[in-house]
Amino acid sequence: MEVQVAPLRAWDDFFPGSDRFARPDFKDISKWNNRVVSNLLYYQTNYLMVAAAVVSIVGFLSPLNMLIGGTVVVLVFMGFVWVSHNKDILRKLKKQYPTSFVVVIMLSSYFLISYLGDVMVFMFGITLPLLLMFVHASLRLRNIKNKLENKIEGIGLKKTPMGIILDALEQQEDSFNKLADYISKAKE
Repeated sequence: MEVQVAPLRAWDDFFPGSDRFARPDFKDISKWNNRVVSNLLYYQTNYLMVAAAVVSIVGFLSPLNMLIGGTVVVLVFMGFVWVSHNKDILRKLKKQYPTSFVVVIMLSSYFLISYLGDVMVFMFGITLPLLLMFVHASLRLRNIKNKLENKIEGIGLKKTPMGIILDALEQQEDSFNKLADYISKAKE
């Protein structure tokens, strides 16, 4: 299946005002996780633009350190995904605690970068965009278009870059399994 880039959402939809933002229910982790995944898929191009702006500014100020930092994070991420696909215990941990998995990747990257070079480039150029995405995705309430687009992505009719990353973190299988169960029950 061909990878499609999601459309850039209108900035007044991305930052509509305080009425479309709410604190997540910290007691219901699965609902919070669903909100984050849905928003990451729906606003992925907007997140990419914000991250590109931050990375460009930091990269302009310190290009070599930014290149080293980005390379380390990508290599650590690929290593952790490979290991988790080959070790069942890590696969279960990744699926149950996706945020912890990302935190471990970021901490490992941090230690490697501190060994290789400038930690501040890591903090501002790599961690800040991820933190901004996570905070927005956690606080932004979903709308009907958001939910519909995510169902299309979840059943495999469309594949986007964020969908591929979330698949690597095994965060979309639940949506697909729920939809498949619903369809099978509807047939009965």
